[in-house]
Amino acid sequence: MKLRPVLLVILILSAFYYLTTHVGSSGTPWLQRAAPATTPTTQPGTSTTAVNGPMGNFQLTQASAAPAYDTEEQQNIAVYKKALPSVVNITSTAVAFDFFYGAVPQQGQGSGFILDPQGHILTNNHVIDNAQRVEVTLSDKRKFKATVVGVDRGHDLALLQINNANNLQPATLSESTNLIVGQRVYALGNPFGLSGTMTRGIISAIRSIRGPNNNPIEDAIQTDAAVNPGNSGEPLLNSRGEVIGITTLIANNGADQSSGIGFAIPVNTAKAVIADFAKYGRVRRPSLDIATLAIGPDIAEQIGLAADYGVLVQRVLPGGAAEKAGLRGGTERAGYLGNIPVMTGGDLIVAMDGQEITNTQDLAAAMNSHQAGDEVTLTVFRGRRRMDVKVKLSDATEKQERLS
Repeated sequence: MKLRPVLLVILILSAFYYLTTHVGSSGTPWLQRAAPATTPTTQPGTSTTAVNGPMGNFQLTQASAAPAYDTEEQQNIAVYKKALPSVVNITSTAVAFDFFYGAVPQQGQGSGFILDPQGHILTNNHVIDNAQRVEVTLSDKRKFKATVVGVDRGHDLALLQINNANNLQPATLSESTNLIVGQRVYALGNPFGLSGTMTRGIISAIRSIRGPNNNPIEDAIQTDAAVNPGNSGEPLLNSRGEVIGITTLIANNGADQSSGIGFAIPVNTAKAVIADFAKYGRVRRPSLDIATLAIGPDIAEQIGLAADYGVLVQRVLPGGAAEKAGLRGGTERAGYLGNIPVMTGGDLIVAMDGQEITNTQDLAAAMNSHQAGDEVTLTVFRGRRRMDVKVKLSDATEKQERLS
């Protein structure tokens, strides 16, 4: 009798255990019943796709429609589509000689862009300098042998031509006189030989620099658009896909890659060079036919000049533009500046056409805005007397006497 309550309790507990662990409301074991199916939550404009395989089942969320581009992306795409057919890849082959005087071909790569349907192409001179063979590859992968028809080492520009090439799309040239720092720009070329590469940035500054051959580049366009080896000669574009400059140089502090500081020759300079090629078959660089020395306050005080800035005429070339205009060179040696003799007695140039000339860079910039044959007005000090002298600029050629 005493065991009956105990057995009853055991029976009740056993029944409860069985019901709670083996039987659910649907008649299936609770511990073996699958978790209720859930419907994945999707964002508007997306759908879910099941992918099944040996590793399991995956629920992938994908867009249910083609992506829509925002205004900025649309502009990027438009610039690329407009300019790409005009951009070319340039391969130059030069021959060097090894220790045993065996010929060793060396290849270099750069970029350029098409100027007209006749197949004229503009690039940097240093891209094709000393090359025995130049090959141009168009954006559609067609290849042509190119002929160098003109070079301007002073501006680091070269004009090429390819023949028998149809359906060429010339680039659209803009202006470079009213560029503004902060303006968006695009670089489109072949960095490291990777054709059709576009990068984007802004105009970081407009400044005068020295080019690859230490040649002065006035009003160079500085940009933070990524520029690397192989970009030389490519077009620098505005937001309408028009050329505003020709990429020529990167400031890399010895690293063979972009540092966010690239420079381009302004397109107006290129237009002047192209005009000279068309008219004369060569570049007619304007010249005063003088040797000069930049003047600062220290030198001016030592030799008793009337102004503490400007360029002092050291020598005039016989028969040159300066001599014909009556400019005077130095007559007496006053000492040396390093290894350079300083001659006194010559005219001190302080302005050209009303534009102040404080150093040789200012003079070079003023000269680059003119062509051979132009007449300019130089403001000079002759002793203590300030005067204006009209000078007709001459044509600087390779045959001219080298001034020193």
